[in-house]
Amino acid sequence: MARVHRSRGAALAAGALALVLALTGCASGGDAGGEGAGGGTLTFAIGNDPLNFSPSAKGGNGNDTWYVTRQLYDSLVYYNPETKEAEPWLAESFEVNEDATQYTFTLRDDVTFSDGTKLTANTVKLNFDDIKAAGAESSAVAYLATYEGTEVRDDRTAVVTFSTPNAAFLAQASTATLGLVSDASIEVPFGERSGGTNISGSGPFVLESYTKDQSTKLTKRAEYAWAPAAFGNTGAASLDAVEFNVIPEAGNRTGGLTSGQIDVAGGIAPNDIETVQASAEIVERPNPGTVFGVYFNEKNPIIADEAVREAVAYAVDPQQIRDGALNDHFAVATGVLSQSTSDYADLSATLPKTDTAKAESLLDAAGWTKGADGIREKDGQKLTFRITYINNFGPNADSIALLQQQLQAVGIGSEQISGTVPEFQESITSGEYEIAWRNLSSVDADVLRLDFSDVGTTNWPVSDPALNQQLIDQATIGDPAARTAELKTIQEELIAGHHFVPVHELTTVVGVGSGVTGIQLGADSRLDLLVNVKKG
Repeated sequence: MARVHRSRGAALAAGALALVLALTGCASGGDAGGEGAGGGTLTFAIGNDPLNFSPSAKGGNGNDTWYVTRQLYDSLVYYNPETKEAEPWLAESFEVNEDATQYTFTLRDDVTFSDGTKLTANTVKLNFDDIKAAGAESSAVAYLATYEGTEVRDDRTAVVTFSTPNAAFLAQASTATLGLVSDASIEVPFGERSGGTNISGSGPFVLESYTKDQSTKLTKRAEYAWAPAAFGNTGAASLDAVEFNVIPEAGNRTGGLTSGQIDVAGGIAPNDIETVQASAEIVERPNPGTVFGVYFNEKNPIIADEAVREAVAYAVDPQQIRDGALNDHFAVATGVLSQSTSDYADLSATLPKTDTAKAESLLDAAGWTKGADGIREKDGQKLTFRITYINNFGPNADSIALLQQQLQAVGIGSEQISGTVPEFQESITSGEYEIAWRNLSSVDADVLRLDFSDVGTTNWPVSDPALNQQLIDQATIGDPAARTAELKTIQEELIAGHHFVPVHELTTVVGVGSGVTGIQLGADSRLDLLVNVKKG
């Protein structure tokens, strides 16, 4: 459940922010309607350019992309953050067979896309066939790894079939990544849709304009009438428009919010939370999925040695990294998954406890001896790690600096490889790294398969063939209790085999200015539909 904290006090001066806001096209929302009247334009500050407006394509910028695309594309089902259950959305009802190989969706008959065409069962088929055909170009293809096809029984009935059980599919079908586009949009070549102006969704807003690295403006669809029942308001948005403005510096986003120059700010920095609470609201929710931590490139011969990975596990001090880079709004990890994830297992009793002496002993035994500069070497090769991470979350740089100090203390050298999401993906694809630092948000524990198996979306599969097969097979277990038990075993084995070092959970923190109501975070802890948001 999203937590809302309120605190009032004197607003802080924005300083030089006015210039920044002018350059990014940010305004104070002077077109808002009267007191409580709704309407107007919501100004929403984000830290990074969305980069891509095609729901299932690669190359977006994480949360800042999904904040936008969630408003443009609807999904077959809605995953309720309170109940952690799938509920009707574009599908007014759905059925799953006993072994979770077949999902039957009965669609609403009143849904239209922004190009005026209707949603039909054939639309569902075209979308899923398209993602499967796109293969590695699509960020959603792993969701459809065993997809066999979609049977169109009639205009409103689509039967999606998998060759093996896919127990996580309802949760995955609720994501913006599997948001549906119109039939005509599918005719546009997959790689040519990123600009968004040539694709149509059925969401409550449409893309009006986009200026790279500055702003993205959405305008509402007056005819929208099919938001999930959980929202209460299933009709059109109260707002007339939403303008997402790129303001890279977290302090400038905070300054704009507290001075009233912007309405909502995403990516509130941990050390700015108290400042925001002095004059605005904080809406926050722990992200489900894998936590931030040390992911190993086990394809690298040095990292394939479990003794080296175990030494890293004992060298890392998660509490010190969390305390130094973040604060209590971000929990120290107690397992591979965050506590808000389905089938999370609490492994706090079995996680390695920081022990630099043991780390050094393990490296000594593995033949890595310290050189004159304090960095270990073996057969003339230095034990130096390339650490790749994404620069779209400010505290990452501080976390990496602390991680480097901890590795240095046991004789492991390191260098940083930082960049945008596409640059990070390129470094991962190339394999030219030893450690990756990041998390992956997902409501279902199938995120473990996506992160750690050789059929996943990353490039750091575990080197243990048996565990790799377990990661793949858990998604084929149709019985929920049996799958939960297997997922717990997998999480335990990821730690026991030192395939991952958990450090801290991610919390999505959004600042909401005075007079704005209705901002909420979904089950994936990303911005939910803005149909209930009002300015007044």
